[in-house]
Amino acid sequence: MSPGLTDCRDLISEAVAKQKVVIVAGNCTVNYEGRAASKLTWGERVLMIKTDGSVLVHRRSGYEPVNWQPPKCQFRISLEDGGLSVLATRQKPKESLRVLFGEITAAFALTLEDEGEFAMHVTEEQMKQAIMLDPSLVELGLKLISEETKMGDSGFTDVYAEDSKGRLVVIEIKRNPASRDAALQLNRYVETLRKRVTRPVRGILAAPELKSGTSTLLAKLGYDFKAVSPEKCFQILKPRADARLSEFL
Repeated sequence: MSPGLTDCRDLISEAVAKQKVVIVAGNCTVNYEGRAASKLTWGERVLMIKTDGSVLVHRRSGYEPVNWQPPKCQFRISLEDGGLSVLATRQKPKESLRVLFGEITAAFALTLEDEGEFAMHVTEEQMKQAIMLDPSLVELGLKLISEETKMGDSGFTDVYAEDSKGRLVVIEIKRNPASRDAALQLNRYVETLRKRVTRPVRGILAAPELKSGTSTLLAKLGYDFKAVSPEKCFQILKPRADARLSEFL
């Protein structure tokens, strides 16, 4: 707490060399040069350096960093310009982020153990909503026609669309790895639709991955598999959820 600049320089240098997590809070300026250029004047902020060489600078509010650099940065920590300079650089593309601290409130070097698995809880209904908002999640050029189209006694399709070549497309969505039953379900919908229309009809099974044997069956039936992750669907839906929440604030 309240370390001297020299002590903080030594702490950060050693922590970066040992691939520890570094957190520094203090009064600083931030300058970025690369694909664009930016300058953030003096203010109290938090600097984070992660074990993979990524860098984030956070202000006192907001969940997104005001400046950041992706992994594999190279670092130079030095005392210059009357303060403690933390310079993070990359070569491809060539860019640099420099944080100059005039005063430091606290500095931490942490060894964090984290082997936990991350699971995104998105339902099939939410995946369908995301695909309807952005059909390119499944395939570029898809145009939405409708959702939950009734296919006689076979049930309802998840998404009904048209591809870039004008072919009708039946999309069956699965939240978990898709099984042979999902491929057969898709086949029933496609066969029902082919009896109704004269245009070519395609079938697409959209899921994070396929269970054993499903790929062979899909190929035999002549249908496509498109890998769609719940995480990507979440990213599509999240801005809309935030927007709806803001209506009540």
